Amino acid sequence: MNKRIYILYTGGTIGMQRSEQGYVPMPGLADLIAQKMPIHLSANMPDYELEELDHLIDSTNATPADWRTIASRIRDNYDQYDGFVVLHGTDTLAYTASALSFMLQDLTKPVIVTGSQIPLCELRNDAQDNLITTLVLARNYPIPEVLLYFNGRLLRGNRATKVKASGFDAFDSPNFPWLGQVGIHIEIKQHLTRPCADKPRFELPSYGKQRIITLKLFPGIDAQFLRHLLNQPLDGLILESFGVGNAPDRETEFLQLLQQANDQGVVIVNRSQCIQGRVDHSSYATGLALAQTGVISGYDMTLEAAFCKLHHLLASGLDQDQVRQQMQVSLCGELTPAKPKSDSQS
Repeated sequence: MNKRIYILYTGGTIGMQRSEQGYVPMPGLADLIAQKMPIHLSANMPDYELEELDHLIDSTNATPADWRTIASRIRDNYDQYDGFVVLHGTDTLAYTASALSFMLQDLTKPVIVTGSQIPLCELRNDAQDNLITTLVLARNYPIPEVLLYFNGRLLRGNRATKVKASGFDAFDSPNFPWLGQVGIHIEIKQHLTRPCADKPRFELPSYGKQRIITLKLFPGIDAQFLRHLLNQPLDGLILESFGVGNAPDRETEFLQLLQQANDQGVVIVNRSQCIQGRVDHSSYATGLALAQTGVISGYDMTLEAAFCKLHHLLASGLDQDQVRQQMQVSLCGELTPAKPKSDSQS
């Protein structure tokens, strides 16, 4: 029996067409696919149904509310299909893939997010290969988690980040191995994939009211700058610190402001602004001083995963202490937990 795949077209470059203002999302992707690449003619391709959002979006305009809309469509169609493909713009594709991983947990079927750098309507494009390969993966490799496929790389959705603005190899997974590589052959690293659960668990809280900002530290940042930032109404703050989680400690007021914000209920997560590596507050005095203010480690999460996870937990109705605890636990493979210290190290 041929498997059935649900494709949700949300907008993005893959289905865009030219206009006087540049590329814009356009409806009618199903007709364009039938015209440009009649994939239904191949016996190796699954049956699929393509649905478009009522209001297509350029992913630059995507919001947390849009993440929930996408997750809702997958939840509502979950029992009718064998796999799911989300077509999305590349600018915030890694954010959406991360967010979906927290809303669609304990999956029994694959959910693969993809897009393209050049629209399908153009003669030379990467859209055709990304779409066909994603459908093949969804049909033949039922990896039960949210994935991101792009240009031969199959990545865990909440481990992916966009590393190139215009290259075909736009996405990578700096702190976790690729789950698969597609060339002449398709190679899947099954030992790295999530186990198949007995029953999916959908968590779709109301998104959009959580107030979270990110702050990338820079040389010379001072308490006055931080004070102005923390005077805004905040629920969460993601610090992008130096190295393995270090922040300036020469100016004591800087640390005092962070501790005051923490005491007032702001959840502050520390992650490295380096592409690769993880936060280790015990390595340097500057990192330890940050941890003593109540700032928690983001381990090796991407910015996208940390932002989406914090957004999800705050929206789920947990109190601040519960959010802090859950942020430091791997819920769906988004972080590598700290190794327990041996007796000789303790």
